[in-house]
Amino acid sequence: MNNVLSSIRWQEQSTEGEGLLAQAGEAVITPMKGGLEAEVHRITLPETELVLKIWNRESRPDISIQYKVLQQLYRQDCAVSQPYAWGLDPEQNQVLLTSFDGEPVKKVNASSLKVIAQNLRDIHKLQLDSSTGLHVPAYDFAEYFFPAWAEQPELRTLALELAGQAGITAHHLIHGDYHLGNILEASGAFTIIDWTNAQLGDPRYDIAWSIFLFGVYAGERNATAYRSAFAASSSYSPAELELFEALAALRWLQLHRTTGVPLQLNTLPVVRTLLRQNRYVPDSLSESL
Repeated sequence: MNNVLSSIRWQEQSTEGEGLLAQAGEAVITPMKGGLEAEVHRITLPETELVLKIWNRESRPDISIQYKVLQQLYRQDCAVSQPYAWGLDPEQNQVLLTSFDGEPVKKVNASSLKVIAQNLRDIHKLQLDSSTGLHVPAYDFAEYFFPAWAEQPELRTLALELAGQAGITAHHLIHGDYHLGNILEASGAFTIIDWTNAQLGDPRYDIAWSIFLFGVYAGERNATAYRSAFAASSSYSPAELELFEALAALRWLQLHRTTGVPLQLNTLPVVRTLLRQNRYVPDSLSESL
């Protein structure tokens, strides 16, 4: 890994990125815990630290879009990593170089949850600037979040029905997978990472997915405070969000049955309770867990 930076063919670089890459010979490169889609490395330079992400597995998102999305979000003071460059390694895997912004959030309280909720709301307010040539993709909601390959026809059918009731839109930038694992913390500041699912979509679904995941993994008290933060900062009604939380629950169930989701000792009992509490979810689904 010592020459990984010098072997990359950089496609786009910021002015700051050019300066940092000029110091590549002094870099100390340390592997970090990655996800299912990419390898991640920590780059330590004399005066700063960076993160290099290499998409060398099955996932092949368009990193040029991620780079441009991060550029615009960073310019508008959103809570994202600073993008420095993107390119291709010798195996033609896409890579992205960004600032290093801390470690995944471990603990939250009412105050930090308000900030975390507001950070997502700020993402939804991104003003897309056509002068940059940025074209954020928009996908069919059901095909993207409830694909036919998942072979869960009852979940897909119900999701289509609920999506029709909800009046799904696709006019705002959404993160697509907002949860504590994709939020870093350093010195009290929070940074949103992992933009693989970024797209034009419905902010209500983005919010509901994050609320559902908080309910499953962060505890009832934190989930309640988190939901309240959105109620205070948006015009979405509780009934409106409940419908989208039902869609989020269906997606979680689909992932649980197919690719898998993180499971802790009490995860399934918590999910059963959340399903029973949602008027849009049939009792048969909670009983199937």
